[in-house]
Amino acid sequence: MGQVIRAAQLATGHDLKSRRPDAYAPFAQERGSQFSSGQRQLISIARAILADPPILVLDEATSAVDSETEALIQDALSTLMRDRTAFVIAHRLSTIRKADQIVVMKDGRIVEIGNHQSLTKQANGHYASLILAQSTN
Repeated sequence: MGQVIRAAQLATGHDLKSRRPDAYAPFAQERGSQFSSGQRQLISIARAILADPPILVLDEATSAVDSETEALIQDALSTLMRDRTAFVIAHRLSTIRKADQIVVMKDGRIVEIGNHQSLTKQANGHYASLILAQSTN
């Protein structure tokens, strides 16, 4: 149980326990259906921290969560991705902003490669247009 609590702390989801006295018991129950989608994502990150994989694949890690939960998930992902290779699939570009390398795809093809700073400087670039579109929403 100590490892679970430590992983939850690292995943910034430890507040789940303070909200619910029995918060760690449901991990083994039916898909954690009593948790919100954001809480389930934080629990998944905690499990990944426990597994300590050398390579990590994240598919839409911040999808369907509110801004507050997204911030918690971003912090947890920063911890989880430190010193490892991570492939992050994301439509919410805030998820990949700090990535060393971003591969931008359009219609199944790679159209740009770079980091956030270099890609946003490309005036007619696809990534820059996506950033602009997301910032106006």
